[in-house]
Amino acid sequence: MSSPMLEVTELLMQFQGLTALDRVSFSMDEGSITSLMGPNGAGKTTMFNCITGMYTPTSGQVHFRTQDITARPAYEVSRHGIARTFQNLALFSGLSVIDNLLVGSYLQGSSGVLQGAFKSPQARKEQAQSLEAAYTVLDYLGLTDTAKLLPGELSYGRQKQLEFGRALMQKAKLVLLDEPMAGMSSSEKDVMTSLIKRVRREMGVSFMLVEHDVPVIMDISDKIVVLDFGKKIAEGTPSEVQNNPAVIAAYLGT
Repeated sequence: MSSPMLEVTELLMQFQGLTALDRVSFSMDEGSITSLMGPNGAGKTTMFNCITGMYTPTSGQVHFRTQDITARPAYEVSRHGIARTFQNLALFSGLSVIDNLLVGSYLQGSSGVLQGAFKSPQARKEQAQSLEAAYTVLDYLGLTDTAKLLPGELSYGRQKQLEFGRALMQKAKLVLLDEPMAGMSSSEKDVMTSLIKRVRREMGVSFMLVEHDVPVIMDISDKIVVLDFGKKIAEGTPSEVQNNPAVIAAYLGT
């Protein structure tokens, strides 16, 4: 059997005595969509931060494609093939839509700052390739007409799509989406759900989601991991999780 794409083992994250993650373990397979569920404060975003190098866990391990990436800095994690979006939009408001996408291609190039400053042939070639890739992503997202606009001129749903596109520009094999549907209308959620499924199908990208919209999670996920007060209380398919007594108690009370 092949190894899991991502494997989290006994992950513990403490902040001055507060335990945000309490020895959580789970795995996800290549090509899958895995979701983290749980009430507010359950530790979902903390888990994202530990996986992507934003936090150094107190103990435990994170392996990506069998490589130990525990406590690696964020730029190294990105180079391994992991990208993420954030709960609150992290777009550059003073840059155009196309330039926001180009930021996502930064780690793909090999030319340095000096080559870029003096516009060496290598730097010009990489810039042209990145620009072509950015317009390809815009076309894929249906945002070609927004290339020269500022992010603030887009609707909230389209800004979320732009941030999603910037993650794709990193050529990541695993994308972590932190509340990608938050603040969206029903039609915008349908667009984003279809987009995630399409990228998984056509580009072979795997996804991990944190999302509070339970119907969306049940529709889109291959596997769901449920956290409550930093502990894993359930893991399984959507049908297994939604019938789990511990999950029902965490969401509805007993």
